[in-house]
Amino acid sequence: MTTAAAQPELRTTPPAHAPLIRVERLRKTYKLGRVKVPVLHGVSLDVASDETVAILGASGSGKSTLLHLVGGLDRPDRQVKNYRRCARCGYDMAGLEAPRVCPECACPAPALNERASIVFDGRNVTSLSARQLNRFRARDVGFVFQFYHLLPELTVLQNVTVGAMIRHGLGYASSAADARARAGELLDAFGLGHRLRHRPAQLSGGERQRVAIARALINKPRLLLADEPTGNLDAETGAQILDALADLREKFGLTMLMVTHDPAVAERADRVVRLHDGVIQGA
Repeated sequence: MTTAAAQPELRTTPPAHAPLIRVERLRKTYKLGRVKVPVLHGVSLDVASDETVAILGASGSGKSTLLHLVGGLDRPDRQVKNYRRCARCGYDMAGLEAPRVCPECACPAPALNERASIVFDGRNVTSLSARQLNRFRARDVGFVFQFYHLLPELTVLQNVTVGAMIRHGLGYASSAADARARAGELLDAFGLGHRLRHRPAQLSGGERQRVAIARALINKPRLLLADEPTGNLDAETGAQILDALADLREKFGLTMLMVTHDPAVAERADRVVRLHDGVIQGA
């Protein structure tokens, strides 16, 4: 994650090496009573290992929904009707009624491809059972949200070790000492080593977000998903959080997918893709 004065490059081709995450034909529709509300309309995206990608878009564009699907917090729509992609050039013909040729390259008989998929390091997340999804979230993914979601009755140290408790379950007792030690190291790295016994209400907004990031990293995840991580902070504190994330990425070799509506925040990423009305533009 680097600071750049110019507009970040909008890379339009996938990374040269195999991606850690591959999202294909992702769609999501919610129901509000009897009304169906489509949010994502066939999103495809590759993210390379150790890459930081910012998803930039306005409120309501589907950014958080995409992040929740990638992290296994929600599931995509099972089928995509009338979704055709050209076998030669990949042209998206969603909504076209059984085209005989591709409008882009005139390739005959475009291939029908209806299945959405989220593949993480070769594993199809969309086909995991509920138990397997729990394991995936606990071991491979760390989540950072705009509003921290710290437990007010727990101390800073306890909030960070919660993730380790969830991962190890009944076996946590045997690893508790290691978890507390790692939590202490992470909090020291964030300058919060003197705050271990404090509770969230005694911390500033920036300090709470640092605790939330430490909690997200307690299980050494390979993927960090950040949903508007600076959206609830002032500009100076937000910049400090982004600096901390950049340092952590270098230290732990993290792959990061971060959603934001702020172009200044997106500039800190290696690559920016834009999500508009449920469709990624230029990626």
